[in-house]
Amino acid sequence: MADFTVIPLLALIGDQNLLDEFQLEEVAGEVESSGVSAFQAMVDSGYLDEDTIIQILCDHLGCESMDLNDALITPELIEQLPAELAKQHQCVPVSFFEPTLQLAFVDPLNPAALDEIGFTTGFDVQVVVANPAQVTEALKEHYGQDEVDAAASGEALTDILKEFSDKALDEDDVNKVDIESFDVSGDEKDIAAFVDAVLVTAINDRASDIHFEPFENEFKIRARVDGALYELTSPPQSLAPNIVGRIKVMAALKPDERRRPQDGRIPRTMPDGRKIDLRVSCLPTQFGESVVLRVLDRTAITLDLDVLGFPDQMLSKMKDIIKTPNGIFIVTGPTGSGKTTTLYSALAEVNGIGEKILSVEDPVEFDIEGIMQVPVNSQVGMTFQSGLKAFLRQDPDIIMVGEMRDLETAQISIQAALTGHLVLSTLHTNDASGAVTRLLDMGVEPFLISSSLLCVLAQRLIRTICKKCKSPFEPTDNQLQMLNLDPADLGGKEFFYGRGCSSCHDTGYHGRRGIFELLTITDPVRELIDQSAATMVIRQKAVEGGMKTIREDGLRGIYDGDTTVEEVLRYT
Repeated sequence: MADFTVIPLLALIGDQNLLDEFQLEEVAGEVESSGVSAFQAMVDSGYLDEDTIIQILCDHLGCESMDLNDALITPELIEQLPAELAKQHQCVPVSFFEPTLQLAFVDPLNPAALDEIGFTTGFDVQVVVANPAQVTEALKEHYGQDEVDAAASGEALTDILKEFSDKALDEDDVNKVDIESFDVSGDEKDIAAFVDAVLVTAINDRASDIHFEPFENEFKIRARVDGALYELTSPPQSLAPNIVGRIKVMAALKPDERRRPQDGRIPRTMPDGRKIDLRVSCLPTQFGESVVLRVLDRTAITLDLDVLGFPDQMLSKMKDIIKTPNGIFIVTGPTGSGKTTTLYSALAEVNGIGEKILSVEDPVEFDIEGIMQVPVNSQVGMTFQSGLKAFLRQDPDIIMVGEMRDLETAQISIQAALTGHLVLSTLHTNDASGAVTRLLDMGVEPFLISSSLLCVLAQRLIRTICKKCKSPFEPTDNQLQMLNLDPADLGGKEFFYGRGCSSCHDTGYHGRRGIFELLTITDPVRELIDQSAATMVIRQKAVEGGMKTIREDGLRGIYDGDTTVEEVLRYT
């Protein structure tokens, strides 16, 4: 059965004993399988009616309810809440008496949304509970189609979609196109043109990922720009198999294999001559195949430590460390935080005629001149472990391991470091000191970690303020408190935010930058590692030794006028 405790509304209903555990699990299963909201699933099942659920939410949140059919939502009221925030958090303004902005949410049990909207707008945000279906309808009515969607789709894409819509309405056999013979039918050319239009527009909009997602009643296409997902204009649902099939053919995958996941790659040259690699992942789901394309734009990435945004002192220290003849240098952070770019830049820094550099990666993201790069291929036995073992017989000076995923990989990496090699790798941890605990949890002996580890770099990517709509503002006492700042210590520093404009699609952001935390393994830290000390103890000792935390580096971004308070709070 599905776990109802991870759905806030169902957890609330369960705490009040209004439904038994079996009923809650049944509703959670409906949410998981059908994609409907927990609110709607309970109503559809007949367990609770709309008015009862709304009253439960009002009692829990201590707020009022509202029928949005009777609400007066004016254009002036809509202007108080930027479109990006409304769509991201699925809410609409229903009342505004400065400084109080009342909002109705699809999911009112999301305190993080209140904090972010309050930080961004500067208003005191209050929740009003409304029927989620009414909120969704009000969002469509008052905010309409994403401006970013309209900008990204382009005239050519709109024309193709119109043509497809006509076919979907007029032709019964449009869904019967043989997807294994795309290059012979007129319809196939249209589908190829559509896929090309999606790729070109999304890539030109600086997308890092493009998602083709099947749902019960629609087929969505979304692009991730600066870490946030935006919905593109979607084709008729009937064309989903044809579009997915076209992408499979481009990636040299099996178009008729719809039951197993597949991975592939599409090399592509853009109209402006840029070389783009698209990593393709196909995943069978309940309503069809979900396809995600990771965009690897070689021209958009500069493999140079000097331009990644490190503080001067940290940059100098890192350059010294990566020129050490032996030891381990680990970069940590969540997926999509730029770890691989940092490692490639470090390799580029030391890449020279006098160094033999080998890397094992899953997959190889960028080809670097002068470095022997080996892709992981578990089907033929080429794993991180087997690659590393073979590397040690290739007389390398520097080894890069895409990720330390298990004890054996970590042990071989440490053995390589102790026998005269510099090893660079990544781990998934929240901060730099957490990497030590992660290695201990894997089963690595403390003395091996302390004797081989040189440093750990933790990093995040945060969005930067759009330069065309950048505006100063006065931070609230609550914002300063969240950042642990004393107003007396600001010294006249200005804070900025993005108002939102056509250039940034009303988001207020354009581009991203890194924030960093570098833990160097000093003798006091080494002693704590030998004692298997807790993460917080190691972190505190490093701070005492002069380490700047990732939050402090985020403040540097705020003071430089590059980013906003809410971005730093979100990622640190």
